[in-house]
This record gives sequence, structure tokens and C-alpha cells, in this order.
Amino acid sequence: MPDRVSELLPGALPRGTVAVLSGARSLQLSMVAAVTAEGGHAAIIGQPDIGLLAAVEMGADLSRIAVIPEPGADPVEVAAVLMDGMDLVVLGLGGRSVPATRARAVVARARQRGCTLLVTDGDWQGASARLDAHVSGYEIAGGRDGAPTPGCGRISRVRLAMRARGRGVRPARALGG
Repeated sequence: MPDRVSELLPGALPRGTVAVLSGARSLQLSMVAAVTAEGGHAAIIGQPDIGLLAAVEMGADLSRIAVIPEPGADPVEVAAVLMDGMDLVVLGLGGRSVPATRARAVVARARQRGCTLLVTDGDWQGASARLDAHVSGYEIAGGRDGAPTPGCGRISRVRLAMRARGRGVRPARALGG
């Protein structure tokens, strides 16, 4: 996990954890980058507009990422199947809520397989952690004569305001970059 995420989540998210993520995608992409940079494998399901270039810029290894942009009618089943060979599965629910009985069965599979499941764009009853990240600012590089100039240059860093709560995660708020 990147330093800021590690500070927010002591011990990171243990294998077999299910967490619900909301807000800025930078948090989920940084988690994908951290897992793949360390030699693990990740899958991203149900997010056809995911920015893989951003993940690469964070250090992700694309050869270790499976992307299933359109998982069909049952993205939860696709995620459950992929848990067999992945260290991290990011599941976009498309606004759905997963019933408690179905969620329990998939959580049991995640624990058994040692796979971390990150749920976005929906709700997962019984998730052990809930993470929220919002962009709180930007740093600009370049501009005229190398000095930052409003409207010129490129974003060199995005600052996130992050919050975590849940089992195994101390309630926390942090600013990251």
C-alpha cells in the first residue's frame, strides 16, 4: 500500500477483507498499484471508464491486472470466480446493493482464498471497512518559465482527504498526496 494509505489503515487491509470505497478513484487505483507493484495480481470489474494510465503513473504493473469492463448481469459472481487467482478484486456494482445472505457467502470465499475485495459504486452489507476519499487540492508543475501560472502547466500531484471506519480499522481522517 502507498504510504498515506498505510498510515490510514494500520497493517493495510488484511487479506480476506471486504471494504466499500467511495469518492475519488485515486484511492482504489493506488491500492491496485501497490498490490501489482509488489508482485500480486488484481482484477477490476464493472468499471469501463477506469483510468489505467493513472494506475501506471502510481506504479501499477499492467501485466498483473485483469480488467472486465462489462461483467454482464451478475458482477458479484464474476468477482467470486476471480477471487481464486487474485490478491485484490475491485468490484464496481453500478449502484446495486448486495443482499446480506449473498454478501456473507462471498465474504467467506474472500477469506478462504485470501483475496481482498474492494467494492465501489454500490453497497455491500457487512463490509469490514468503509473508506472514503475526496480530492482536496492539486499541485501544478510547469507553466511559464517553470513557475506555476494559473491556467498553465500540468497537475503533478493530487491531494486526497481520506476517512476510514470499520472493524480492524481505527476511525481516522487523513490528508494524503
